[in-house]
Amino acid sequence: MPGTSSRKALSHERIVDAAARAIRRAGYAGVGVADVMKEAGLTHGGFYAHFPSRDALLAAAMERAGRDGAARISKSIAQRREGGASPLRAWVEAYLSETHLTGCEGGCPVSALASEIPRQSTEVREVSATRVQRLMDAVRQALPETAGEHAAAAVTSTLVGALQLARALGDNAEGRAVLASARQAVLDQYDHKASRPSA
Repeated sequence: MPGTSSRKALSHERIVDAAARAIRRAGYAGVGVADVMKEAGLTHGGFYAHFPSRDALLAAAMERAGRDGAARISKSIAQRREGGASPLRAWVEAYLSETHLTGCEGGCPVSALASEIPRQSTEVREVSATRVQRLMDAVRQALPETAGEHAAAAVTSTLVGALQLARALGDNAEGRAVLASARQAVLDQYDHKASRPSA
C-alpha cells in the first residue's frame, strides 16, 4: 500500500528530525526514545518499526544534524562570499558567529557533541568520525593553497574549541570575546586577502 509506505517514511523523517535537534540540545545521553517520539508526535511503541535500537537512532540523528548544520553554515558562507569575503574568512566568520554561539540546537553537531563522541557505541562513533572528517575537509577547501598540510586540522580544532569555550562562557561579552579572538587568530595566520569585511 503506497499510502502506508509514505506515512511511514514521513514518520521516520519526523523522528530523525526530532532526534537531530535533541542530540545538539541535550547531548547523546540526553536523548530518550520516549521524548523523541513525543516530540515527533508519535507513540513510544512505534519506535521499533523505524529503528532496531537507540544507537541506530543516534547514528541517524548525527548524520541528519551534520547535513542540516552544514547547509545552514553553507548559506551563511555564501552570503559572506557575495559581500567580498575570502573563502576562509567566510568560513571562519560563519562558524564563529554569534548566531552559531546561541544556535546550538540547529548548528554544527561536532561542536555540540565532540567531547561525548568517544564514549558512544561503535556505530555512533563511526558516523560521528565521518562528520568530523567532512568538517575538516570543508575547512581544507577554504584554506589558501599556501597553508601547510596540518593547517586544516589545526584550524578546525580552533573553530570547534573556540565555539565550545564561548558557549561554556555564555551568550555574553566573555563568550563573544572568545569568538572574536579565535576569528582574528586564524585570519591573521592564514587569510591574506586585502578585503577585510567585518564579522
